[in-house]
Amino acid sequence: ERENDYTRKRLAHTEYNQELLFEEIKGRIKKDDSSVPYLRDGNYYYHRYEQGSEYPIYCRKIASLEAAEEIVLDVNIEAEGHAYYRATGLTLSDDQHLLAYGADNVGRRIYTLRVKDLRTGETLSDEIPATSGSYEWAADNNTLFYVKLEEDTLRPFQLWKHRLGSDPNDDVLVFEEEEDAFWIYITRSKSREYLILQSESTLVSEARILSAADPMSDFLKVLPREPNHEYSIDHAMGSFFVRTNYQATNFRLVRVAPGHTQDKSAWQDVVAARDDVLLEDFELFRDELVVSERKGGLVGLRVIPWSDPAAAYEIDFGEEVYFSGLGTNYELNTKSLRYTYQSLATPASIFDFDMDTRQKVLRKQEEVLGGFDSDDYQTERHWATARDGTKIPISLVYSKDLRRSGVQPLYQYGYGSYGASMDPWFSASRISLLDRGVIYAMVHIRGGEEMGRAWYDNGKLLHKRNTFTDFIDCSEYLIETGMTDQDHLIASGGSAGGLLVGAVANMAPELYRVIIANVPFVDVVTTMLDESIPLTTFEYDEWGNPNEKKYYDYMLSYSPYDQVEKQAYPHLLVLTGLHDSQVQYWEPAKWVAKLRHHKSDDNILLLHTNMEAGHGGASGRFRRFRETGMEFAFIFDLLAIEVD
Repeated sequence: ERENDYTRKRLAHTEYNQELLFEEIKGRIKKDDSSVPYLRDGNYYYHRYEQGSEYPIYCRKIASLEAAEEIVLDVNIEAEGHAYYRATGLTLSDDQHLLAYGADNVGRRIYTLRVKDLRTGETLSDEIPATSGSYEWAADNNTLFYVKLEEDTLRPFQLWKHRLGSDPNDDVLVFEEEEDAFWIYITRSKSREYLILQSESTLVSEARILSAADPMSDFLKVLPREPNHEYSIDHAMGSFFVRTNYQATNFRLVRVAPGHTQDKSAWQDVVAARDDVLLEDFELFRDELVVSERKGGLVGLRVIPWSDPAAAYEIDFGEEVYFSGLGTNYELNTKSLRYTYQSLATPASIFDFDMDTRQKVLRKQEEVLGGFDSDDYQTERHWATARDGTKIPISLVYSKDLRRSGVQPLYQYGYGSYGASMDPWFSASRISLLDRGVIYAMVHIRGGEEMGRAWYDNGKLLHKRNTFTDFIDCSEYLIETGMTDQDHLIASGGSAGGLLVGAVANMAPELYRVIIANVPFVDVVTTMLDESIPLTTFEYDEWGNPNEKKYYDYMLSYSPYDQVEKQAYPHLLVLTGLHDSQVQYWEPAKWVAKLRHHKSDDNILLLHTNMEAGHGGASGRFRRFRETGMEFAFIFDLLAIEVD
């Protein structure tokens, strides 16, 4: 609270600009927006927002888009009286009469399972606390499977079975994941014939299946866990489809008949392994297979007819830097593929693509109010050379009105962990930077999977420092090419990206004017030594186990908290949430305290703790942008950029 009070006082002169920026960002969002309906077994589902509301209203129309609207769940009503609220895991029974969902009113991602009868609108007495938000119905419309959290670590570790209307105390424990490096979740196959229980760790997967029509039977193992074997499964058209990295660093897709999944000699390649293409995802249809593939740092979609795989083709997107993905494709027997598309300058868009005629129809593009025009912005792909010679992709966007003849403020964002690729997505709030002459750069550093699986492998464990040096080398490239300089460069990252900018602040503080660290994972060694803290044990394959000396020493060499030293640091704004279940609030708090003690400069160092939120920040459509307004006002003040 004292740090928050100090931050308020230090930023008091920017309060007008904070409010102006908040209203500006909020003003770009359509207040009464709605999603594109998707078809599920004859009915249409969508969500919408009403003027003045913070939360979505989930709706449906029976049999026809011209039918009367039915409200499935109004999250605004659910959230009444709560400073924070999130509904997750919305799952319909097969007859579409019952809705299971999870509710969190703290921000710690501990969800209370509730069931709503959509025929009566009544919330049933079946209420179960401490769930993960992963739920699935059996085909009898009466049996509900759910995942519970371990009390201290919040690890999703138990699968339970609940019979509707029964006492939750009589629920049956179906499966418990005993290895503390694994977590579990439950899904349903595309065919709807199977429930799929997935156990996951960083490098190992194991799936079990149960006939959705026979919820009283036992889950059967698809393939036993093996070291370094990751796989996921789906089922349709009488076969199982397995995305696997067995003998395939960048994954392949195989098809196998039920009962033979453990016999690898029975696997038939559908999409073979390739050195230069990462198979990210797949969608099954009766007549086609659609795969999401990453090549050269970009994700494309390829349509493969089952009848003639040689006639496969890629969907053309027409931009140099973009992000595409599979949308909601519930139906198996259809010729229509729904996919998503966006870029740094193109708002999120939903397309329906006819796989016969190859015609695409734009169903919706995020409407950005306030006179936004994509043609006013330029996107580019650059390549920086890392110190070991590796080429690092950088995605850039800036206003076409920008004076490129001189140095400009530049906002550099990175992540680089868990194999999570930072794709060039669109952000309406980012316009507030671009329209004031700030260049935005997203750096695709090692530790993600932008350039394939090896990109991830070379940015974790004993190669983790590549993530930080890649970020620094990208900064030096952006400075050397004259786009910016040390007095105008802003570094930003959140969560593991907060670890990134925290490490960079120690390693190359002279390169940056400002660093923004959002929910930063900065006390790496202490956290990874404490097995009671959420995420610790099942992240040993990401960071290493510090109980082994080689990992302890290596982690210590870059841990932002441990490497704070007596030197000058950039201006720093550190943001966290009191209820954060992934990076506990004390990490940024103690990091800031140590920085205050050691830093030799007079630059500003601020810590802001959201006392009503967790890892994802404030809930709702608009409130979360208050912290964005604070961040931008902080930056503009330091760089003398006019706001009003």
